[in-house]
Order: sequence, then C-alpha cells, then structure tokens
Amino acid sequence: MDSHLEKLWNTLEKVDGQSVTVRAWGAKLASVLASGGRLLACGNGGSAAEAQHLTAELVGRFTDDRRPYAAIPLHADGSSLTAIANDFGAEEVYARQVRAHGRPGDVLMCLSTSGASPNVLAAARAAQEGGILAWAMTGPAPNPLAALCDDAVAVPAKETATVQEVHLAMIHLLCHAVEEALP
Repeated sequence: MDSHLEKLWNTLEKVDGQSVTVRAWGAKLASVLASGGRLLACGNGGSAAEAQHLTAELVGRFTDDRRPYAAIPLHADGSSLTAIANDFGAEEVYARQVRAHGRPGDVLMCLSTSGASPNVLAAARAAQEGGILAWAMTGPAPNPLAALCDDAVAVPAKETATVQEVHLAMIHLLCHAVEEALP
C-alpha cells in the first residue's frame, strides 16, 4: 500500500470509535437546524475549505433532496473578513462574526489541524459567551481548542494532510447523520 494511504488507513482505524460522537452531533445538529437554528463554521487554510464544504452540504444537499438549512462558513465573506482584520485584528475575524450571526442554541463547528489557531480559539470563546454550542475537529489532543469547546474529535496524526482527510470523512459522516435524523 502507498505510504500516504497507509497513514490515512491507520488513522481512520484509530478514530473509528469517535464516529459515535460525530453521529450524536448529527442528531443534535438536525434538531437545531429543523427548529430554525444555524450552523456557523470556521477554520484557516484547508480547514476553511472543509468548513465551506460542510456548510455547502447543508445549504445544498448531501444525499437527500430536502429543504436547505442555515449554515454559514465564516471565512467566505471577504469584505467582512478584511474589514474586521483591519479594524480589530486577525484574531477577531471569526469571533466578531459569531457574535453577529450566532444565536443561543446555534452550533459553531471549529476546524483546526493544530488546535491552537488564535482566531478559531477566539471564535470558540465567543460561542460560549453567546450560548452557542461549540464543537471542534482538531489534530492530536490535548490542544487548546479541544479543551475549550463543548466537545471535540481529535485526529491522532502528525501530518496536516492526514488530519484534514480524516476531518473530511468525519464531515461526511456528520452530514449523513444529520440527514438520517431530519424529520
């Protein structure tokens, strides 16, 4: 087997037990979305792309034709992002949007391979201050983001690519669980 695929395979075996957590998140998120709540998602670089992938699956569809659900990737509004960074600093780019768009009972999904990105940590703190449930998908634990969020799935891999590939699998598992749980 190719060494890259072998790392991915071995890491997927290590996180299989965390699928229970992701499926529980899916049931909770389905309840939040069905009652008019929303999902906010954030991350940097490849994790931002995965945040946007997650929200696209919920606004569009994953496998089933269904109504669209409110899901916002916080990095996708370039004007807000650059204005906030300019006026308040890069650490606030997500936290300020969590305060603007999040409502008590909503969910914030934080994606970070390091679990230490200052702007993602600030977003998680803003979520908790606002009564918003904060979940994290991170690289190896312990890390500050996993400790700060209400719940976390930590991927025990050293390589960023492997962590992100497992995050994508977990995102698809989450979307599947959401669609299974929707009325």
